[in-house]
Amino acid sequence: MGALAPQFLELVPPPGELTLDIGCGESRMARTLAAVGHRVIGVDVTELLARAASDHNDPVPAVVADGAALPFRDGVVDLVASFMTLMDTDDFAAAVFEAGRVLRPGGRYCIAIVHPLAESGRFREDGSFLVDRPYLQVWRYPDELRRQGIEMTFHTEHRSIESYSRALEDAGLVIEAIREPMPDLAMVAERPSEERWRRIPNFLMLRARKTAMAPISDTADSPP
Repeated sequence: MGALAPQFLELVPPPGELTLDIGCGESRMARTLAAVGHRVIGVDVTELLARAASDHNDPVPAVVADGAALPFRDGVVDLVASFMTLMDTDDFAAAVFEAGRVLRPGGRYCIAIVHPLAESGRFREDGSFLVDRPYLQVWRYPDELRRQGIEMTFHTEHRSIESYSRALEDAGLVIEAIREPMPDLAMVAERPSEERWRRIPNFLMLRARKTAMAPISDTADSPP
């Protein structure tokens, strides 16, 4: 989570009555949100991770559920957070729709993902960035990480920004903020390899608002 969390928090609205952290894992973001006044419930599809969130020294209540089938009533949530998880969600369109369903009118959905452009290419030895994967197509790739001695593989699905935008539209959500955060100079001084991400965005953040109007269907008959 590191330096990305403060930039994510800049998108987050003031606390309301209820915040959901979808894909909460061991609850690092959920605890960060709780520390600034949010009443947070974590949601994770993995029972082990949901239990880790609930059993932490600074516990966050968490439920075991699929983000595409949330066990909450319509319109009861002020904020849904999805921090670095939506690109790893198989049925992401259903998960976005569920976020829209549980939000109150005017509620916000804050998302952070790996930037689709960063997924689509690679830096070459001369420092240039080569886009050598099909940006506009959907494809999967493994993302292998090692944290605290534990090796993990996430099966990530690349999607274009338009794919995310269309899913938000279908859920009755309107994008009101887009951020492409870059490392600050202090981070670059500490980790020089981060300098390249000041030229090509590594992450994408979105904040969307639930409207009071029903989503517009492309096939629906519109009045004259």
